[in-house]
Amino acid sequence: MGLDYYDILKVGKNASDEDLKKSYKKLAMKWHPDKNPTDKTGAEAKFKQISEAYEAK
Repeated sequence: MGLDYYDILKVGKNASDEDLKKSYKKLAMKWHPDKNPTDKTGAEAKFKQISEAYEAK
């Protein structure tokens, strides 16, 4: 079973492009490694997953 990109971006399956973009930007800012100096490795992994999900839209 593959990853559910909509779940990763925290939007519904019928979300508009604008909703996807807003959610991506919000999550990318939250999980950017520079914003999480105490857990750079974990934040980097989550940031990459969020970026992959957005690119696959």
